[in-house]
Amino acid sequence: MSPPHALERVRAIDWLRGLAVLMMIQCHAFVLLRPDLRASKAARELLRADGVVAPAFLFSAGFALALLLVRSTASGKRVERLGRNLRRILQVLGVATLVNWMWFPVFREPRWLLRLDILHCVGLSLLLLLGVGAGLASRPRVLRGVTLALAFITFFLSPLGEDVSGPWAFLLNKSTGAVFPLLPWLGFAWLGAYAGAVTGEQGRPGLVRALLLLIGLGLAGSYAARPLKALYADHHFYVTNPSNAAERWLWVCIPLLVLVALEAWRGSEGVPSRLRRFVESFGSSSLSAYVIHLGLLYFHVFGFSFEVVWGNRCGWGGYALLTGLIMLLTYALCQGLDRLRDLPLRRLLSRAAPESRGEEFARPR
Repeated sequence: MSPPHALERVRAIDWLRGLAVLMMIQCHAFVLLRPDLRASKAARELLRADGVVAPAFLFSAGFALALLLVRSTASGKRVERLGRNLRRILQVLGVATLVNWMWFPVFREPRWLLRLDILHCVGLSLLLLLGVGAGLASRPRVLRGVTLALAFITFFLSPLGEDVSGPWAFLLNKSTGAVFPLLPWLGFAWLGAYAGAVTGEQGRPGLVRALLLLIGLGLAGSYAARPLKALYADHHFYVTNPSNAAERWLWVCIPLLVLVALEAWRGSEGVPSRLRRFVESFGSSSLSAYVIHLGLLYFHVFGFSFEVVWGNRCGWGGYALLTGLIMLLTYALCQGLDRLRDLPLRRLLSRAAPESRGEEFARPR
């Protein structure tokens, strides 16, 4: 029999992912601001905060996959879960390719299919994690040690990856136009997998201990900026240096620790508030939200898009108002899409419903 924590849902991860989606929309909506405001100090501070969005997505993805692998193995459902996880990863990569097709002439210039953006990075990171985790999920302690080691190897190799050329450059650095190459971003997925493996074995107390360890390591790495910078030849410090990565995962793990505490305090009480449902909805529909909010911003519908009408024209007030509107429209469209997906299941359930009133009264209440 599985331990009690094996069935616990870690809603704090849903909340972290949902908040990351909202920050992502706010970041992409910067295109609506006037150019002089985008160069202001306030905008730079917002962009600095937005620097934790990609690490939060990758950490959450790695966490969820490792947690599922450990739990499904413990309950004897590993093979079933492996197939479902692989289909989900392929779906992410398929949507990533679709987005590239929307933006670039991929048929005339197929090289654009290889351009790594955040969805490609998430999908490829999860593929690598699935390969490692499938063999080690039955030994969570080994899995968490391996994933933690791989995270630090990834971060420490990242500055060296800037010099890679040839076909590998498409995956490892920005020289070919990749927005989110595997170096250093893959490291955040490994860290999430470490925390997920600990949680799968030890439950929520294990997650708290894992986060405290990562926060301590993040603090140490961020204070070691000078020696870590001197360790390598000239490189993009604010992208690939291990100290920069440490600061980023620090500002993922601290809010997540707060969310875990909030979940323990209020998460299971009564009916969720509207705010909680709003955030959780983005957390559970992050892929849909990614595509939908980009469509609202950029894709022309009868000549209209937010960028066409308001791009480069807004002050801070207009930007805040329109960003809030995009968030609400994205939420509404995600909810509608979820209902459409549920229709076949609802029809199936209705067909399987008992025909007679006697059977209906026999159902457990």
